[in-house]
Amino acid sequence: MSYLAELGRRLRTAGIEPDDPDDVKLKKSLLMFAMGLTVAAPVLWLALYGFMGQNLPASIPFGYQLVSLGTLVAYLATRNFDLFRVLQLSLYLFFPFVLQWQLGDFITASGFVLWGLLAPVVAVLVYSPRDSIPWFAAYLVLIVAAAGADYYLFSEGVKPPPVPPKTIVVFFALNFVAISSVVYFLLRYAAVERDKSKARMEEAHRLLQAEQERSERLLLNILPGPVAERLKMEDGTIADGFADVTVMFADIVNFTTLAEGMSPNQIFAMLNKVFSSFDSLAETHGLEKIKTIGDAYMVAGGLNDESSVNYSEAIAQMALDMRDLLASDLSVNDHRLEIRMGIGTGPVVAGVVGKKKFIYDLWGDTVNLASRITAESIPGMVQVDVTTYRRLRNRFEFDPPKTIYLKGKGDTTVYTLRGRKAAAAREAAA
Repeated sequence: MSYLAELGRRLRTAGIEPDDPDDVKLKKSLLMFAMGLTVAAPVLWLALYGFMGQNLPASIPFGYQLVSLGTLVAYLATRNFDLFRVLQLSLYLFFPFVLQWQLGDFITASGFVLWGLLAPVVAVLVYSPRDSIPWFAAYLVLIVAAAGADYYLFSEGVKPPPVPPKTIVVFFALNFVAISSVVYFLLRYAAVERDKSKARMEEAHRLLQAEQERSERLLLNILPGPVAERLKMEDGTIADGFADVTVMFADIVNFTTLAEGMSPNQIFAMLNKVFSSFDSLAETHGLEKIKTIGDAYMVAGGLNDESSVNYSEAIAQMALDMRDLLASDLSVNDHRLEIRMGIGTGPVVAGVVGKKKFIYDLWGDTVNLASRITAESIPGMVQVDVTTYRRLRNRFEFDPPKTIYLKGKGDTTVYTLRGRKAAAAREAAA
């Protein structure tokens, strides 16, 4: 039973296997379609001959059907498509001439040999235009041979079996209509299936393109745009030196103590809301988020070669916006978190670390300085180094300088950023 069920499944799917390429699937479908048409035709032709009073022996048409179905069973059992199409095309080619010789000649058979044209036509569809040439040549040879035989018999005075002229006319018309219809529907079926295949390919291409765009967005969420492009093109290490970059760290005050009374999901939700809002601010100000480290957030300006952007000013404004956001927006800061921030400006080395789960990171004295200034900052305040202060003092207000001790740096002068100067604020608003 299982064998018969498998045979039925293959018959329903035209012997198509799941791993067949699209062009092979189309060729199998076309050959099965052509076979169905040609197996059904002899039944109609025999019925019409009988209806018109012609005693046509059924042995040859019935034999054609048995042989054709036998090739189908062998194909479904062996999956040998190459043998199946050779046998089917051979039947298309030779059967019309055998039946004509049984009926008499071109005229009494009503041009039945036209059905032999199916062999080269189907060969174009299930092989290729080049491979169909031998089948067309064989068809022409058989036509010439049949015509030569008729010419010889007529010359010798051999008369064909008597067939009423009206029968000859009817079947001439039927043969022309039938073979034209079969060829048309075969070509139409091929065109429809190819359009479907093209549509499937276009859909697959669209999905592939969408997935590629998704991957691009994911990569751009991890890396700066220029670095992502280089990573796609280069296999080597990506590391660059920048002479002037402004770096800012922000970390949450007393985070460890706060997190002790929260579940992991609550901690994640809290950090996600806060850091997502920081991401939006970084994008608004044209800055590059570098990473989050636990409860710390790192952002930098000056990495994307956009000379038109005053990245130090953008970093300072982002710090003020972060401070104001947490102070005023309870939907983001429902736990009333406080942050401290530190900004440093100077040279850095930037690059991609590792080959798996890589990140884009910054190294250098400027990074260390910004990190340590942050650690010594006051909750709710923004501290900057001397370089950043000198660059921003005409547009921002600062507290008087103070000296703090930094590990590895010793006594260091820092300034506390208060806000924009009134004139600069009006200009920025405008």
